[in-house]
Amino acid sequence: GVNRKIIAYNFYIFVGPSSDPIGVTGLSPIDALKKIAEEGAKGNAIWVSRGDNSGTHSKEKALWKLAGLNVTILKQQLTPAGTPWYYEAGAGMTATLQLADQKDGYTIADVATFLKTSSTGVIKLVKVVDSGKDTLNVYSAIICNPAKNTRGHYEASLTLVKYMASTEGQQLFATYGTTQYGQTLFKPWITTLKAGTETELIQWVKDYAYIEGSDCPTAYRLNPGDLYS
Repeated sequence: GVNRKIIAYNFYIFVGPSSDPIGVTGLSPIDALKKIAEEGAKGNAIWVSRGDNSGTHSKEKALWKLAGLNVTILKQQLTPAGTPWYYEAGAGMTATLQLADQKDGYTIADVATFLKTSSTGVIKLVKVVDSGKDTLNVYSAIICNPAKNTRGHYEASLTLVKYMASTEGQQLFATYGTTQYGQTLFKPWITTLKAGTETELIQWVKDYAYIEGSDCPTAYRLNPGDLYS
């Protein structure tokens, strides 16, 4: 791909039963995972993983690693009753949320899918662990390299990416979902970067998603015009 451009961000959240039986509400993501693992081994909590090698699943595994826990071992653990506490849905986000809901368990979710699923009454889970540096979720647009994919439409794709990066496009991200869900589903990255007021967040995104100091290294830019100006 060429001309990668970061366009938006949001955060993963942890969701669980409204009763929050093990009391993880308000904890950091890492502390919450440690407590879920501890209580899960005792039979007091259930965790449902997507288990599908998606971006969300990769984020989850990275968080378990930050918590000092080995997912392979967790999957093999049994409670005193001889049942597992760590389940894998092997499916998409909505199906994973539904399984966690059925089992009164905890899971990680992207905020957009959670809001859509919970607002329609499909699940009764609630947010228990909020956003932070470790749960940052960055969205980038990448254009197919025309030298490697002749079926692509490079110029049209570049126009689309430029629109998403424009003031008008960024405003769409800023307002998307507010009418239906009461909050935006995506935060406009370029607007945030230009404002420069959320310095900690800006540094989080740069640390997490920049490559060689920018959205896109010079070697992977193809006639981008004013995309990076």
